[in-house]
Amino acid sequence: MTWEGQALGASASLTIHHHDRATAGLLVKQAVVEVARLERIFSLYRADSALSQLNRMGALAAPPPELVALLEKSRVVWELSGGAFDPTVQCLWTFLASHFGGTKPDPAGPPEAQLREFLDLVGFGNVLFSEDRIAFARRGMTLTLNGIAQGFITDRIVDMLRRGGVTKSLVDMGEIRAIGSRPDGGPWKVGVERAPGEAGFFTVLEIEDNAVATSSPDGFRFNDGSRFNHLIDPRSGLGASLYRGVAVVAPDATTADAFSTAFSLLQPDAVRSIVAEWPGLRARLLEASGHLVEFGRG
Repeated sequence: MTWEGQALGASASLTIHHHDRATAGLLVKQAVVEVARLERIFSLYRADSALSQLNRMGALAAPPPELVALLEKSRVVWELSGGAFDPTVQCLWTFLASHFGGTKPDPAGPPEAQLREFLDLVGFGNVLFSEDRIAFARRGMTLTLNGIAQGFITDRIVDMLRRGGVTKSLVDMGEIRAIGSRPDGGPWKVGVERAPGEAGFFTVLEIEDNAVATSSPDGFRFNDGSRFNHLIDPRSGLGASLYRGVAVVAPDATTADAFSTAFSLLQPDAVRSIVAEWPGLRARLLEASGHLVEFGRG
């Protein structure tokens, strides 16, 4: 059975192989309900989400446990990446969107002094959290979990399907994770597309009981030819430019999602070091020159 829909604003799909069609249909319905529940926690576009409330108020009492769990995971990747992965870049996103959405914006970007004001608000170390409360240490800070939450939702749906008896499935909630192998026993194949307007894939990955996440600066640019895109470097405020595309394979989609964001902003040597430390992690980086760099086995 196949389902297609949306998760956190991205295209989503499930391919479920189950001997009982009625059970498969029930699992799809449960998955849709769970995605909607998690969106009420992580969405930036819902005023009533837990994340939106946190950004509005600067603090949140009795936060949902899923939000705390995702912040814990974010802290691990933030530390390991030397700050390249940092969910507190949301204030920069809002500032850049305002600049480029204004009347006759400077295509070179906002004035350096203004950019620096918002850079001073970036720093995941200033997010204080426990199971009882989340708070920002500085007024004006805001969070985005768009670089990790789709992977988290994917993992939650995988867990749900496994509890329902599914042993072969491909789950795509913005990031992709396989349950088992294909029905024919072979691995699932995931093609990673080239930049918009370019035909074919820059790599094809084979996965079985693991996940794939991808990132590209071409996913969104604030204007044509701009140095600014949706992969904002928390250290400079500029957009990612090292690679045309990044693909990461990991044991779970949360990890793959976070590292695909981080690796977009890290030099190859730094990526190699992280891959060597993290079991089951693989990375493929399409450099601006078109050269493909690979780290990790498999």
